[in-house]
Amino acid sequence: MGDERWRPLAAQQAGMLSRTQLRALGVDRWGVRNQVASHRWAAVSSTVIATNTGALTREQLIWAGVLHTDGPALVGDLTAAETLGLRNWHRDDVTIVVPRGATVGAPIAGIRFVETRRDLPMMRTTSRGLPLMRLEPAILHFAAYQRSTRTAEGALAAVVQQGLTTPAALLRWVERMAPLRWGGRFRAALREIAGGAHSTAELDVRRMCRQFGLAPPQSQIKRLDAAGRLRYTDCEWRLGDGRTLVLEVDGGFHMEVEHWEDDLARQRAISARNRTVVRCTSRELRDEPAQVARDLHNLGVPHAA
Repeated sequence: MGDERWRPLAAQQAGMLSRTQLRALGVDRWGVRNQVASHRWAAVSSTVIATNTGALTREQLIWAGVLHTDGPALVGDLTAAETLGLRNWHRDDVTIVVPRGATVGAPIAGIRFVETRRDLPMMRTTSRGLPLMRLEPAILHFAAYQRSTRTAEGALAAVVQQGLTTPAALLRWVERMAPLRWGGRFRAALREIAGGAHSTAELDVRRMCRQFGLAPPQSQIKRLDAAGRLRYTDCEWRLGDGRTLVLEVDGGFHMEVEHWEDDLARQRAISARNRTVVRCTSRELRDEPAQVARDLHNLGVPHAA
């Protein structure tokens, strides 16, 4: 191909170009057809061309979603958050946020297009080559449309715990995005997170304590175990007799044998003569908080001042 003005832009977009971009760079539909027919390029969709063949990388799939629409689009929700550094919240599908009423072509496997009435330029970050949502609106947009409030609050806790943002920054975006589904609940959760909660389980424990009048715990306390390794405990209370009570909260994955045995070993390692470790499940905190609160009080956790 004689005119190769497309190469710099393709390099910026992980080898992905829209047909509109190619026409503007001097490659007409016949040139595209020839490249595809000769197996040098591949047609990803009716509007997007890959300037290489083979399986698309994750980055190429994201660019395909951005270029597939007829107007502005942002990489959003967990896809944007993961690109900006969020760990352990991966989803296989790529999320692309487009304006309400935007024309989106035929579906592309692995890409989910989400319409919004919100102001996309307001939510865009300029820190990366991709048109990305800022971290705060991306995670809040994801959280607001979850069926489970625990999943939603867990995502908010994760971005703060991983040092990617702050509760104050998220609270500012809750106001900027108003009205936001579950906005009031998010405000309350973020105040708890600002007070030291690092996970959904810790949020549940703090709510339980507030509901049943128990003293709030300390969270994520550093402890050296019997082997000298650094551990973090979920929740701790200093009791009136000088002892420490530790509550460890098990999620669903802890029920798997290997995790269960690891947790038992961890419990032995961080136990001491003046430190008692007890456990409960996230299901108990959700469905039977009164029983958990009663047991903790019987073990010495005082009422709130």
